[in-house]
Amino acid sequence: MRIEGETLPEAFFRKVQRDPDRELYFTRRSEQWVPMTFGQGFDFILQTMGGLKHLGFQKGQKICILSENRSEWIMTDYAGQWMGGAVAAIYPTNTPDQMKYILNESEAVVLFVDTDQRLKKLEGMSGLKHLKAIVTWDSVSTNPPSGIKLISRQEFLRNKMDEREAESLLSAIKPDDLSILLYTSGTTGEPKGVMLTHHNLVCDIRAMLGAVPQLTSDKVTMSFLPLSHIYERSLHHLMLLSGLKIYFAEGLDKLITNIAEVKPQVMVFVPRIFEKMYTSIFEKIKNAPNIRKRIFFLSLAIGKKTFDYRYNHRPLPLKWKILYEIADRIAFRKIRAVTGGRAELFISGGAPLSQEIAEFFFSTGFTILEGYGLSETCILSVNRPDRFKFGTVGIPFEGVEIKIADDGEILVRGPTIMKGYYHRPDATAEAIDQEGWFHSGDIGQFDSEGFLKITDRKKDLIVTAGGKKVAPQPVENAMKKDPLIENVCLIGDKKKYVVALLVPNLELCRSWAVSKGLKLESLEDCAKNEMLRQHFQKEFDRVNAELPKYSTIKDFRILAKNFSIETGELTPTLKLKRRVIQEMYHELIDQMYDQDAAELELEKSSSAGRP
Repeated sequence: MRIEGETLPEAFFRKVQRDPDRELYFTRRSEQWVPMTFGQGFDFILQTMGGLKHLGFQKGQKICILSENRSEWIMTDYAGQWMGGAVAAIYPTNTPDQMKYILNESEAVVLFVDTDQRLKKLEGMSGLKHLKAIVTWDSVSTNPPSGIKLISRQEFLRNKMDEREAESLLSAIKPDDLSILLYTSGTTGEPKGVMLTHHNLVCDIRAMLGAVPQLTSDKVTMSFLPLSHIYERSLHHLMLLSGLKIYFAEGLDKLITNIAEVKPQVMVFVPRIFEKMYTSIFEKIKNAPNIRKRIFFLSLAIGKKTFDYRYNHRPLPLKWKILYEIADRIAFRKIRAVTGGRAELFISGGAPLSQEIAEFFFSTGFTILEGYGLSETCILSVNRPDRFKFGTVGIPFEGVEIKIADDGEILVRGPTIMKGYYHRPDATAEAIDQEGWFHSGDIGQFDSEGFLKITDRKKDLIVTAGGKKVAPQPVENAMKKDPLIENVCLIGDKKKYVVALLVPNLELCRSWAVSKGLKLESLEDCAKNEMLRQHFQKEFDRVNAELPKYSTIKDFRILAKNFSIETGELTPTLKLKRRVIQEMYHELIDQMYDQDAAELELEKSSSAGRP
């Protein structure tokens, strides 16, 4: 598959010209999956371009989108860029203050909103310096922010642009023009507007397609990760322009049901979803009848025994081929049925994926290709279907240069690197040095075969008062192997020792409690239960036994509520916002560094770590 054109709108237009009747999107309405063809999508783009022209939208201006994933989202994205503008986006989970910040900082003149629920977050908002109009796709509200014109879908879309006029506008869009103004999730401060050009995105799509040519038009995928994030947005454009049929999930709460119905062959996940699947599988096996347990673990042993052959693309000896087919029939197919049974390829990104979890799913017949990229760089590397190594993010794309600085930081240079931060020349100069190397903030290393491994975020590294460096993510991932643990956040920067905040998995803790003759109805109950604390202490002891003494976890607290995107502790790709968590729970953290408590806990855990 070849992507034609040097800008995203041109690539879409060429696709429409070739195959206008091809089905592009599927949306769930009235218990049916309703299709949209490329021609119908183009028609919506022309209507949106006509609406923007009627409002006086000019080349170089910005629009902003506040919506869950849907066909209108990405078609409006194309329309804004086609008019010579750039498109910013707001996460549906953003607070009103965050929304106002992005609207003002991006200088967006038109905002597109999907529902009343979202529009209500803007009610009463003042001080929107540039916004002139809000276009509503579904909303019926009539109470916009003061001084802002509210336009219904029907009114806005009635000024359709002529196709010949739209085609004539393509020549005015240059590859170096701003395409996307992407606001970072702000793990370490105020979000910054990342300026990505058409050239950045087209180069990235072509590189990804060259690395994974299996993304072809006969495949089906499902979109559910936020389009506001570069990970989903870039892969979405790739799959759209490659001709994959894209189904929009009805929401995270219906994701499993939707997947079972659609049976996608290609899925884009974040590691936390794989972790949850892994935990769920082993929890079900733990509570299964003995015969099912024996069948599962025997099948898993066969999967592990054949692992090296399949991993290295070598033919299985006849004995192991037969045994694996049996294991697949009686166990592995049931696991794959969770994703509909047709999954051929998973792409994982947004955070490091545990090697143990990747190898488990590979043993059961899944192929997970882990990749790496940032908002400022697009996707930089990925494991290939014919050349992959678990525990790494693959090899860099052709044309992308990656080197490791003396302090372990990953530096990147190439055609997909951002133009800079919008209105932030100081931050741009700090991120991109005079030789053009972007400083990623990630710590990593290359192995002898050229595969890149990410070990942690530079700003997440804990440097204890004694000067020892502790990478928190591998320890947190080791803790999360316990199904009763939903999340863990390590703390300890500039402190004498490392401590942790722990979030229990309420559903599984309830089941565990029943087996112990206990009753746990809420996270508050979990936080107060001494027997559960003892269970978690044993898990910390298990992990501590594998760590150098300076990085062992000396104390922990069980939280009475989960980390979430809405309350600011997680990014949209479910990574910890460590600074936010530390500020939010500073009183609990301070307790663990109380001198008397410290002496007690140090004494308790003195045998936990290695010298």
